[in-house]
Order: sequence, then structure tokens, then C-alpha cells
Amino acid sequence: MIDWRGALRRTVTGPSVTYGVIGVCALVFVLGPASGLRASYGSGDALITAQSTYFRRWGVIPADLLSGSLPALLTPLSALFVHGNWLHLLGNMLFLFVFGAMAEERMGHIRFGVFYVVCGYLALAGYALAHADSGQTLVGASGAVSGVLGAFLYLFPRARVTSLFPFLFFLPLRFPAWIVLVFWFALQWLAARGAGSGPGVAYLAHLVGFALGFLYAWARYRGIRVKAPAAATEGEGQP
Repeated sequence: MIDWRGALRRTVTGPSVTYGVIGVCALVFVLGPASGLRASYGSGDALITAQSTYFRRWGVIPADLLSGSLPALLTPLSALFVHGNWLHLLGNMLFLFVFGAMAEERMGHIRFGVFYVVCGYLALAGYALAHADSGQTLVGASGAVSGVLGAFLYLFPRARVTSLFPFLFFLPLRFPAWIVLVFWFALQWLAARGAGSGPGVAYLAHLVGFALGFLYAWARYRGIRVKAPAAATEGEGQP
């Protein structure tokens, strides 16, 4: 018997959490000073000051987070929806769009939403623990998105992914997801080894999020066969 009602429900709702997160992140960015679209934040030095103040208010400062104050403990939740620039936002949202829909369909909307937030929070907290004395601000959904990638690797390792690799002249090539994601993880690992606690990409948060996502999927869906859809997913091989 064909479950027409279930099929219709999936068609109507779709990956609503994935699309909702993308929409909220885009809206927050456009309304904030980092986008440079709102004249009320000024320009030049005034805009830079506004951006710095904004990031310190809503982002994670490791030294403050580990102090244990309630406002600081909430900052990983707000930081998940704040991005530093257009490239930061578009890179994270592209990866979420490509890999989030299938993961959400497998987990279900509510479980996926909780999974996304928890992975993102713990990834930022893990970075903070490793850089306990840092006063630099950390923002972005990278840790949560990395968790989605980790879960996707376990759930759909053979799904075909169309990727663009700079060193291959950006030719679109199709690979199994496990090749693309293991390659991505290796790049993050190498980058994290050479990264410090100063401004830049928080590669360690990527690694923590990815590991948490993979371990969660392994623990929750171990022994449950997951069939990858026939259609290939498309994305970039690098964040």
C-alpha cells in the first residue's frame, strides 16, 4: 500500500527547518552591520565600531563563556545565526542547503532542529575550552553545519555529490559523499593544526561539530539501513 498522505506531507513541508534556518540567518545578516546595507550603522570607522560591538554582544567570547555567567552561556545560541561577512554566510548556507535537506528528512523536523542547535552549541563550546583565555569573538553556523556534514557522512555515504575543486580548475565532478566529506574533514584538520586563537576561521569548531554529528548518527541509526535517494546532491567540495 502506498502512503499517499505521508508522501504529500513530505512534499508540502519539505526540509522546513533547513530552509527556516537559512532564512533566519540571511535576515539577521541583512539587518545587521556586517552586511553594510543599512545606512543607520554609518560608514568607515563608525561601521567598523558598530560591527565590533555587534559581534561582541551576540558572539561567543571564550573567556566570558567559561566564566559561567548566564548571558555568556546563551551566546553560542545567538552566535549560530550571526555571520561575519557575505562569504561566511553564503558558504555556510550553501553547505546547509546541500546536505541539510536529506539529513532533516531522515531525522525528522524536530529532531533535526534540536540536533542542529546542540551540535552548534557544543562545537562553539569546544572551541572555547581549547582557547580558554581568548578574547576574540566567535560567530557563525559553521559548527552546526559541520555537524550536519558529519551526520550526512554516516547516513548517506554513497550519495553522489557534484563538487567543485579549485585545483582541478573548478570542473564539476561527481563523487560519493564519503570521499568529499572525508577530504573536507582532512582539510579542516590540517588547517586547525596551523591555526591559533586569533581572528580567522575556527577550524577546531568545524572538527568538533563534524565529530559530534557523525557520532550522533552512528549511535542513533546504527544498524538501520538508510537508502540514498537516486537524485544526486550538489555542492562545493570546500567551505
